[in-house]
Amino acid sequence: MAAETHQVPDDESVRELAANIFPPDWVNPEPAPTYNLAVIGAGTAGLVAAAGAAGLGAKVALIERQHMGGDCLNVGCVPSKALLRAARAYADVRDGVEVPPGVRVNFAAVMARMRRLRAHLSPVDSAARFRSLGVDVFLGQGRFSGPDTIAVGGKTLRFRKAVIATGARAAAPPIPGLAAAGYLTNETVFALTERPQRLAVIGAGPLGCELAQAFARFGSQVSLLEMAPQLLGREDPDAAQRVATALRRDGVEIHLGCTIPNVERASTDKVLHLVAHGRSSPLPVDEIFVGTGRAANVADLGLDAAGVAFDSTRGIQVNDWLQTTNRRIYAAGDVCSPYKFTHMADAQARIVIRNALFGGRAKASALTIPWCTYTDPEVAHVGLSARAAAARGIAVQTFVQELADVDRAVLDGETDGCVKVHVRRGSDRLVGATIVARHAGEMLSELTLAMSRGIGVASLAQVIHPYPTQALAFQRLGDAYNRTRLTPVVKTLFERWLAWTR
Repeated sequence: MAAETHQVPDDESVRELAANIFPPDWVNPEPAPTYNLAVIGAGTAGLVAAAGAAGLGAKVALIERQHMGGDCLNVGCVPSKALLRAARAYADVRDGVEVPPGVRVNFAAVMARMRRLRAHLSPVDSAARFRSLGVDVFLGQGRFSGPDTIAVGGKTLRFRKAVIATGARAAAPPIPGLAAAGYLTNETVFALTERPQRLAVIGAGPLGCELAQAFARFGSQVSLLEMAPQLLGREDPDAAQRVATALRRDGVEIHLGCTIPNVERASTDKVLHLVAHGRSSPLPVDEIFVGTGRAANVADLGLDAAGVAFDSTRGIQVNDWLQTTNRRIYAAGDVCSPYKFTHMADAQARIVIRNALFGGRAKASALTIPWCTYTDPEVAHVGLSARAAAARGIAVQTFVQELADVDRAVLDGETDGCVKVHVRRGSDRLVGATIVARHAGEMLSELTLAMSRGIGVASLAQVIHPYPTQALAFQRLGDAYNRTRLTPVVKTLFERWLAWTR
């Protein structure tokens, strides 16, 4: 099933990007006799592994068949966050500033800005930069030709260790008529130059929610379709509900618990047939965006020749040290991880460097993994939810600080949020946390650091947080926990002391 394609604008930004990520005049180098590390895939995991290994003095080969920078730079984090920033700016003006009638979003200018910023960032991931770091960059399809060799561009590369970092691609659900009608994914949506008047978004995960809100703010009529009873299914139900409220406030029409038996073309419309709560209804739109998941890129890599076990959907099989079934070959990033985040790919690449080059035993399971969905407000999470903790038999005590009671959030008009932490019952050790706030992603690292270094929530009360900031919520949570530790006798004596000092 193939996604709909759109003509990429031919402007200076696009040409600059192409010159960096896949130069048309690139000449592959002559292979070294043997590489300490050969990397297939130049997305986040591959780039971090290649740069890190080369910086340590290893002889490194980096192979990329499509574009340097991977999804993050080209069709993921970078372009999507550029769009979200523009949508947020418009929402701020719309909600807080009196503007002349008829003010609207210039969608073409928004997309041009995105392309310009993407091109501006691309030199960091460019083929030329990695060559300057001492990496042998090979552009073309790389395939294992044996347990310790890779063929690319008619040449054979021999390696002592290798890492597969080929990432993942958009996966569409098997809905009859969807391919014939045509649809967008993250790999094609950023080529748009005209805003769709009516947009259906299939899948209310992070990407679906982010783009649904952005396009609604740009002026599209957006319908967000989700089979599950909750959007953002991995998140705390209360956090997901707060996001749903924000999306509806921006005009997104949310359909939960719905299925799509088929899609058809009707004149210029694409018509999705929805079934929800026993009722069926047609939904005509101009464009369909599919954000239902990712499938690992494992095809055409010669994995059988290398003795690497894999699954076409879940990706490459690895152990806790990120080794494949061929112990000299590792994998990192979306091709093997259930957590398909750029920062996870980065962290796994660092594990690969330690284990592959230095014989380390660093474990992927030891990582403390945060994530953030960049809706407005954002939802950031680390560790276990209360539901996940209960499933593991971990008793927790939960503390919640509403942003409505945090001065800076009140002053910013951003009171529809909270910080929720779960501590192991009987102690102050953090088990997990969720933040719903406009800058939740920026706030989360304090709690991630506390979790990864074993710092208890009681210690947060001892950290001086600048006033007024929304991060004061953490200090309040520390205070709330400490109050629970007061015995009745101590509490009575403290209250008497307070009364005496008045």
